[in-house]
Amino acid sequence: MALDLLEQERSGKRIKDLFLLASKIYGEDMASVLAGCDPQALKRTDISQPAITLANLAAAAYLERKFLEKGIAPAGCAGFSLGEYAALAIAGVITEEDCFSLVTQRGKIMQAAAEKIAAGGDAPGMAAVTGLAPQKVESLLNGWKADNPALTDIFAANINSPGQIVIAGTAKALSQVEGLFTAAGAKRYLRLNVAGPFHSPLMAEAAQKFQPVLEKITFNDPKIPFYSNVSGKRVLSGEEAKKLALDHITSPVRWIDEEKSIETAGGFNCLLEAGPGKVLQGLWKDFGSSAPCYAAGTAEDINKLFADNEDGNDVGK
Repeated sequence: MALDLLEQERSGKRIKDLFLLASKIYGEDMASVLAGCDPQALKRTDISQPAITLANLAAAAYLERKFLEKGIAPAGCAGFSLGEYAALAIAGVITEEDCFSLVTQRGKIMQAAAEKIAAGGDAPGMAAVTGLAPQKVESLLNGWKADNPALTDIFAANINSPGQIVIAGTAKALSQVEGLFTAAGAKRYLRLNVAGPFHSPLMAEAAQKFQPVLEKITFNDPKIPFYSNVSGKRVLSGEEAKKLALDHITSPVRWIDEEKSIETAGGFNCLLEAGPGKVLQGLWKDFGSSAPCYAAGTAEDINKLFADNEDGNDVGK
């Protein structure tokens, strides 16, 4: 992640400075971390949070340079789950230095919370459920929990698309509901390679420990439209953004609501997924908007966007 963007910028300073800043705050050389990390290491949220945030901001910086050449600036921004922190920085709500500081400390606190739950012999995690509407999944969970006290530690976590939702819980609870979802008509039940039950009440202790960290950081009013995972709506003030950043740890990602808010706002000719992977393009397509969403997570992706634009696509219009 992001090493190709660093290579593209060897003669410049912008992305190199991001790597230096992230390395200083994280306490290790981030280029070496990214070059040497395997998937199992990146499963640890104390590693993945600063690493992914660096990749997100590096892609955004490379995009920014390309757009500046055309005299264009972003018209708004949003981020999925952890990606919301990079979006906060792009929107001018927090500085890049504070962004790296927050995700580094947040990652450590959340990793410790997940390990504490796992120490009790029930490693927590998350699972994707596809083929059922989110409302159906939430209704099923509420019914099962009412009938079975052993299933209290299972929650809707990421409301991703009309046909996909991610749930979070203890290992025992996640195993117990797998067969129930299959019987209810789910097409697929997939355990995710993550360290904890993120975006659920099981992370309440992490939120409590993160609060004093968050309180030390200045949150400014957004300079461009910024949309929240927690509310699914546009955030209007720095004070609101700070409160939502705390709620973010234990609240579900209301991505469908956020996509609706973005579409309803209008004025966006296209969307760019600035960061590793292409999952959000698929979720936006599932949402059904007519506005296109393009990959913009690698130097190759971004260079292709601007090469294609010469032939008349929507980027930069």
